[in-house]
Amino acid sequence: MLKIYHSPGTRAFRVIWVCEELSVPYEIVPVNFAADYRATPEWRAMNPVGKVPVMTEGEMVMFESCAMMQYVLDRHGGGRLQPTTDDATYAHYLQWCWFAEATFARPLGEIVNHRREFKPELDDVVAEMKSRATACVGALDAAVADRPYLLGGTLSAADLSICYTMRGYRRMVTEELPANVKAYFDRVTALPSYERAVQADADTAARLKG
Repeated sequence: MLKIYHSPGTRAFRVIWVCEELSVPYEIVPVNFAADYRATPEWRAMNPVGKVPVMTEGEMVMFESCAMMQYVLDRHGGGRLQPTTDDATYAHYLQWCWFAEATFARPLGEIVNHRREFKPELDDVVAEMKSRATACVGALDAAVADRPYLLGGTLSAADLSICYTMRGYRRMVTEELPANVKAYFDRVTALPSYERAVQADADTAARLKG
């Protein structure tokens, strides 16, 4: 069985969400997010840079959330939530999957890192990162102007990954979204699988507290 080593609010959420949408069995292993624990040899043996999440299946260990998502799709998805390589939408599927983390999430991560290191924060730096993230939302607003999902009429894992990052945007930049993106975000997060992923996140938090 897949084991997902998770701390509430971290990127394992997108992997959990994919598993829920595909009905793929998994087990969550709660991880203490304290910096001291993440610096221990025990955790660094799982993730050499001390971040969360990690996923295992048997002897396989991996520590990059988008790669985990793709692994689940390829090994357990049965062709669901992604187009085949000869499909006309395949290139854009790859584009939006990478965009979610490499482009959209990057400035949000920089805000988190900046606030961790600089007290008080440098307003101009944070404003620049918010501007970059907002430009990404503008690109998404145009992309879904004439379609319910990024690839057209069919939900894909790219939508789940993008909407995971959108959660961070709404938390760190603004809850106000352009009309097309708002309708898109509301549509994707209305999935029962999203509610189950949110509950799994909350249950993990409760287990760590208890």
